[in-house]
Amino acid sequence: MPASPQRRRFALFVLFFLPGITIASWVTRTPDVRDALGASTAEMGLILFGLSVGSMVGILSSGRLVSRFGARPVIAVGVTLVAASALTIGAGAALASGIVVALGLALFGLGMGGAEVALNIEGADVERQLGKSTLPAMHGFFSLGTTIGAVGGIVATATSFPILAHLSFAAVVVAVGLVASIRLLPRATGRAALEASTDKEDAPTSSPLWRDRTLLLIGVIVLALAMAEGSANDWLPLVMVDGHGFDAAWGSGIFAVFALSMTVGRFVGGSFVDRFGRPAVLCASALIGAAGLALIIFVDNQAVAACAAILWGLGTALGFPVALSAAGASGNRPDARVAFAATLGYIAFLVGPPALGFLGEDFGLRSALIAVLALVAVAAVASWRVGRGAPRQEGSDVAVAPRSSSENSTSQR
Repeated sequence: MPASPQRRRFALFVLFFLPGITIASWVTRTPDVRDALGASTAEMGLILFGLSVGSMVGILSSGRLVSRFGARPVIAVGVTLVAASALTIGAGAALASGIVVALGLALFGLGMGGAEVALNIEGADVERQLGKSTLPAMHGFFSLGTTIGAVGGIVATATSFPILAHLSFAAVVVAVGLVASIRLLPRATGRAALEASTDKEDAPTSSPLWRDRTLLLIGVIVLALAMAEGSANDWLPLVMVDGHGFDAAWGSGIFAVFALSMTVGRFVGGSFVDRFGRPAVLCASALIGAAGLALIIFVDNQAVAACAAILWGLGTALGFPVALSAAGASGNRPDARVAFAATLGYIAFLVGPPALGFLGEDFGLRSALIAVLALVAVAAVASWRVGRGAPRQEGSDVAVAPRSSSENSTSQR
């Protein structure tokens, strides 16, 4: 008997939560890992390149794997790799081997990159069945995972808890959560949707997705705000340690504040989407995120930097899930549209970590964030353009405005 949409939604809450635990456990220990490896900023950028390569391999293969096997097997394999990655990163730190750490990050990127697209396809399908916008809440559970993982990382850092033991515990949590939740998902969500879409390939839907101007603008927004979120996940503790003079525990604490800000933004932001519409919320989010980045970059004050991390988190909280929801609602073939937009967004994980590492080596990490600030500003302009184009494009009101059926469902976001 197939699971109900409500049970599927619960399973997705858990499955979004687990990678958040893992990445926060890694990020909060990056200063300790850097010290254990004796790596420079540029060398850390090369190590993080393993995450980028793994992410892009997973992302670029995920759509085809989902279309062939369905979302559930792709999610199961991906989250399993996430658990294995935590063990590998911990072992690399214990062995003082940058190559092993990079391999662990590649495993995380491969697993998360593949699972993330499949999770969003599954989430978009649940969203359509429920008639409620639930993707922000699902991503909120990812942020909740990063918050809890960051708190654990702060304690582990402050007590000098061994990195391998810390990340091994995170791997066990991921494995248990996966076993408990994966059985609640149907086998063929993406596969069934693809088969159904072949019967609908009339003139409006047969054109390539990259020729859809609205979808491309949404993809730009996803890319920019994913870059802003990913930059914090990769570099925020080190920015605070190297750029603002905090110690490692405080750097981890500020990352926890960032993660908590994202969590709050994703759980409460749905009411703003319902009231003001997607373009206005995306534009405001980009502007708030840009303000936080600018304060961290240009103001040499620890208190200001710590508070600016809150703006950075709130500004990036809704960008990714709301833009993906808009992509799925922007026309026919919603699963393909979600996969297309998500792939564009995850390109940020390929160019972001190593690029910021090399820029940081030459100019300092704070100055390197100017590139991220510029992208977020572009996202604000793209959001405004999407909003302006909505009344003149057939069907785009669905893509950029809240669904009428979700007027009274903000608690689900």
